[in-house]
Amino acid sequence: MRTAFLPAALALAAASLAAPAAMAQSAKFVTIGTGGVTGVYYAAGGAICRLVNKDRAKHGLRCSVESTGGSVFNANAIRSGELDMGVLQSDVQYGAFKGEGQFKATGPSPELRAMFSMHPEPMTVVVRKELNAQSLTDMKGKRFNIGNPGSGHRAGADELLAAFGMKTSDLGLASELKADEHGPALCDGKIDGFVFAIGHPSANIQDPTTACGAKLLSLKGEGVDKLVASHSYLAKAHIPGGTYPGNPQATDTYGVLATFVTSAKTPPETVYAVVKQVFDNFEDFKKLHPALAHLKPQEMVKNGLSAPLHEGAARYYKEKGWLQ
Repeated sequence: MRTAFLPAALALAAASLAAPAAMAQSAKFVTIGTGGVTGVYYAAGGAICRLVNKDRAKHGLRCSVESTGGSVFNANAIRSGELDMGVLQSDVQYGAFKGEGQFKATGPSPELRAMFSMHPEPMTVVVRKELNAQSLTDMKGKRFNIGNPGSGHRAGADELLAAFGMKTSDLGLASELKADEHGPALCDGKIDGFVFAIGHPSANIQDPTTACGAKLLSLKGEGVDKLVASHSYLAKAHIPGGTYPGNPQATDTYGVLATFVTSAKTPPETVYAVVKQVFDNFEDFKKLHPALAHLKPQEMVKNGLSAPLHEGAARYYKEKGWLQ
């Protein structure tokens, strides 16, 4: 009996060990690159994974989110295959796909594919309330923070000034403070205003509007219209009235968008399943962070997308009638 039992026991043990291995092989893992753990990118990536994982018995996907160095890191990691999907600022998506800007050395990423855009990161001009400024041109001769050299913040500020026919020499002082310094400097009277591209609501803007009654300034007009029309990674945006204390009016502006991307190497059925989980549970998705609250699907499938849509995403959007 012992000799008959031993092979049977071994066979049973081998089968029990093989079962988890087979299950692991059949599961499909998706890793999403985001940004810092306190940022909107990490929250948005976590929201997407939460929606994917809740129905993993249906589609067989297991989703995990990684905190990363942000857009440029995510673009490079998707290119190398270290990440399956990731969040990219729309101008970074453009640069990565075209091989421009920070990606000149590595060259174009022709296999980069867009899935959808998310929340806007509007160019936000904040000024001292005593100025009673109505337009950016009112900042001529004033002390205005345009950001530290070499930053994406600074590049956006240069574009903004040009859209209003201005140069840094038109300012009384073009200060170069970092983002965490401009709010306190405004309230201390060291500068009259600053510009910053950021998703809303943001503590960076909340602090000066609360502490010293700072005002948000709308950015609109022919110059802005031309700027947005000539750059596919830019889009019109607005900051809802009441987002910040003492600013009951809506603020019209423009900016980049946070976008969700992948590689052409990612299987269509995987991308389709992720997109379906997001948009079939769209109301739940919007509730997971205040920055996502005002998203509209028909805009998310086209705005701010420079890389081609992944075929798996396009398939879902055509089924919904959002794409022809």
